Formats: sequence, structure tokens, C-alpha cells
Amino acid sequence: MIGRIFAAFLLFWLVGFLWFAVTLPGPDDSQATDAIVVPTGGAGRIGRGLDLLREGKAKKLLVSGVDIHVRPVEFATEYKVSDRLMDCCVTLGFDALDTRGNARETAQWIKKNSYHSIRIVTSDWHMRRIRQELRQALPADVVVLEDGVRTEPSLKMLFLEYNKFLLTFLSEAWPG
Repeated sequence: MIGRIFAAFLLFWLVGFLWFAVTLPGPDDSQATDAIVVPTGGAGRIGRGLDLLREGKAKKLLVSGVDIHVRPVEFATEYKVSDRLMDCCVTLGFDALDTRGNARETAQWIKKNSYHSIRIVTSDWHMRRIRQELRQALPADVVVLEDGVRTEPSLKMLFLEYNKFLLTFLSEAWPG
């Protein structure tokens, strides 16, 4: 009996992992949103977010989880952001230390600015977990568009991220 339960659990986990690894979300240029949110931590994320901002896909950009030692002028120089664009449209968030923190920082920023839709720009392998964290942090009426930055994650990276995603999912299902 225990063997069957374990086998069923393992099969469920393997099917879920296959779904997770094969259906990584990609870029989405379909519509504009009120704002763009980019959690730091992966190559190409910030560049993609800034490109979308310049293309008019949103009027504001939050970069969440910026190291506290990064000054706005250093950020602007690194990513070739004009003073005008930095002043009007880019917010650097320094409060988040992890994905859950990114979601909390994003929720506070959205509430403060009364946004109703955001585009989340993150690595394809990270999208499902940040999306799950955002579901817990954001009001239900905020529309979240997923915009995955294509990567070539290793099997180890996918394994770790899938398990983190499952833990995040389970923490929502059994919060207490």
C-alpha cells in the first residue's frame, strides 16, 4: 500500500515536472499594461523590461530587489537609461531579498500607484513561482501579464525551481 502511494506521488511529481520544463512561458508583446515589474536576479530581465517601457507597453517600470548599494545613476549608466526616462518612469525597489519579497514590494508599489494591470518580466523558469507569489500578495482584480525572458536552464535549475514552485503552491493551499 505504501509503495503504491509513493509510486503515485512520484508519477504525479514527474508529470508535473515534465509540464513545468516543457511549457516555460515566453515573451508576450500582445498588449500594454499600466506598469512593468522586473524582479532582479537573471540575465536579460532588466533589458527586456526597459525595452518594453521604451516601446510604450507601459508608462512605469519597477525593478524589484535592487541591491541597496546600487545608486540610480549607476543603474542608468549600466542600462543606458536617459535621465528623462529614469526621472519619469523607472522606480528602483530596494526592499526585496527574494521572490516572496519581490511580490510584497510589487504589491505595495501597485497599491501606492493605483495600478490595475502589470506585466511581470522574469526568466522563463522563474515565472510560475513569482506568479504564484503575486497571486498571494496582489488584490484579485489586478491583471498580471506574464512575459518570460527565454533562457537555457540546466536540468538542475529546473529541478530546484520546480520544487520551490511546489512549495510555494503548497504554502498557499495550507497557509497555517
